[in-house]
Amino acid sequence: MNNIRVAVAGPRGRMGSEAVKMIMGDETMQLVCGIDPKYDGENIGEVLGLPGLSVPFVPDVRQALDTHMPDVLVDFTTPQVVKENMVAAIERGVRPVVGTTGFTPSDIEELDKLCHLHNVGAIIAPNFAIGAVLMMKFAREAAKYMPDVEIIEQHHDRKLDAPSGTAVKTAEMIQEARNERRQGHPEEEETIEGARGAYYNGFRIHSVRLPGLVAHQEVIFGAVGQTLTIRHDSINRESFMPGVNLAIKKVMDYKGLLYGLENVMV
Repeated sequence: MNNIRVAVAGPRGRMGSEAVKMIMGDETMQLVCGIDPKYDGENIGEVLGLPGLSVPFVPDVRQALDTHMPDVLVDFTTPQVVKENMVAAIERGVRPVVGTTGFTPSDIEELDKLCHLHNVGAIIAPNFAIGAVLMMKFAREAAKYMPDVEIIEQHHDRKLDAPSGTAVKTAEMIQEARNERRQGHPEEEETIEGARGAYYNGFRIHSVRLPGLVAHQEVIFGAVGQTLTIRHDSINRESFMPGVNLAIKKVMDYKGLLYGLENVMV
């Protein structure tokens, strides 16, 4: 099999730099460029302190796609630019693998249609950690039998969105297994606004942001005389790389947009 040619948008970021190292360590992949306007023409290996890597930074995603012709674009940038990056890639027959969250259902539908139009695949994963995906799957199963539930997600204090994409995806998967039901006392009152968290389909999602955290989530189910807690912790960002690796390889053989890593964990 020929090496999969990969471009990384945001290679200096926490996730992007881990993706660069993962690609370097996989003999079936080839890093062809990184996209960052601040380091145009410089060597990624020198900037990131990775001896033996000689790959250029390119300032613009379109230039990177047209000049270096990757098979896959890995994108861990920001919600403000990631959709535009995906459209540029798909229109050129390049397959996006995206870890940025903030997409609306209409965004996902639009991008899926564009993928089918250009006969390419794309993957958006709110969380690339294999354990986190298993947590979501287990939570969906538990909700069939214990429909009273709350989600508590914890992330580092530099995270831009709340609740996290993982929490939203978990809530969507729980919704598939239970009917909407308003939990708690019917006369419940928040004496401080927001104390009960965000409301979704009858249950609550709570977001914690603190320095020292990476990515953590627990789903707590309650029933008469018992509780069940399903928890996942990412201790460092290396935990996401096996999932990114899997997505890069799987997207090569798919047509259309997959939302969630669980769709390729079969």
